[in-house]
Amino acid sequence: MTVNNGRIKLSRLTLEGFKSIDKAGQTIDFGDVTVLLGANGAGKSNLISFFRMLNSMTTRTLQGFIGEQGYAGSILHFGVKVTNCLKADLVFSNDDNIKDCYRFTLSPGSSGDLMFSEESITWDNKAHNKQGAVAFGSGHKESSLSRDSQTGGTTSQFVLNLLENCKVFHFHDTSSTAEVKSQGYIDDNEFLRSNAGNLAAFLYVLKNRDDWRKNYDRIVRYIQLILPQFDNFILNPSPLNKAYIKLDWKEKDSDYRFGPHQLSDGSLRFMALAALLLQPQELLPKVVILDEPELGLHPAAIGTLVGMIRSAAVKSQIVLATQATRMVNEFKADEIVVVEYDRIGKRSIFRRPADESDLSEWLERYCLADLWEKNVLGGRPS
Repeated sequence: MTVNNGRIKLSRLTLEGFKSIDKAGQTIDFGDVTVLLGANGAGKSNLISFFRMLNSMTTRTLQGFIGEQGYAGSILHFGVKVTNCLKADLVFSNDDNIKDCYRFTLSPGSSGDLMFSEESITWDNKAHNKQGAVAFGSGHKESSLSRDSQTGGTTSQFVLNLLENCKVFHFHDTSSTAEVKSQGYIDDNEFLRSNAGNLAAFLYVLKNRDDWRKNYDRIVRYIQLILPQFDNFILNPSPLNKAYIKLDWKEKDSDYRFGPHQLSDGSLRFMALAALLLQPQELLPKVVILDEPELGLHPAAIGTLVGMIRSAAVKSQIVLATQATRMVNEFKADEIVVVEYDRIGKRSIFRRPADESDLSEWLERYCLADLWEKNVLGGRPS
């Protein structure tokens, strides 16, 4: 994994005792693009669930997340009788000159919750020969990062900002009651929400700000590549209540007004993905985590999706989980992390496959997807 361009990046995660990851732990290195490749039940979604937990920690809603997941017994590997704590160590670095680390341990409480038994940050700036550490003690139920940053902790504020910029996006809900299909508050447009529930409001502000209009136009062009009949969105405040807006649209050479309920699931998801990945760079989270973004997309749309991912990866890190062979062929071997479930050890294993130089003989005859299907890379059901 190479950290470049002077950006502070998520470079490494070591995780122990979380869901299918056992007490021995797993260490995962991240690059500009990291593709989690594995079969159903291997543990890809569990890693993404960990990032969801991080999101809840930055908003001081960790206990709500724990309750939704089924409390400590469902979060700790095989429950509290097998695993007595969850440990995480996140490293953010920049060309090896700057390294900030956030570490925490969560232990089960008497009521099924998880409490911090350790939480700390360390920093090492080799360029300015500055090192330091802050420990937040134990016994608290919500992260102390936010509280410390509000009372003048500049390093806590910096690390909190890094964590806040690791965002999970999940556009799978396209049911009749999905938020993205409903009217939404027009001023809910500062950022695209994780479920794209405010997509209409977000596109509205992109379209109507002069400095962001080019991003809106690009989003429309990419949608037209996948939906040739699509002309544009109709993004006007509701005539009955100007504070609300809906994701209406029209076809080329027609004035008929379509609603979001008249889009296929795949089309609606692609619109959300285009808005996410092609938005202004200053709005894009520093780490974007996607769970099976290819779901519902036509195979012809996969290449376009990967093109958008490459574009976003210039300024942001992209982490995605997939099991689609069509997706695998669009990436390099050193961008892939193979995820397998060890049935004997009853744990998920995350590992990098051999690099492309070691696979050169195979790649002369086969593509990466073929190697995955032949189980040369691993990550297949067993």
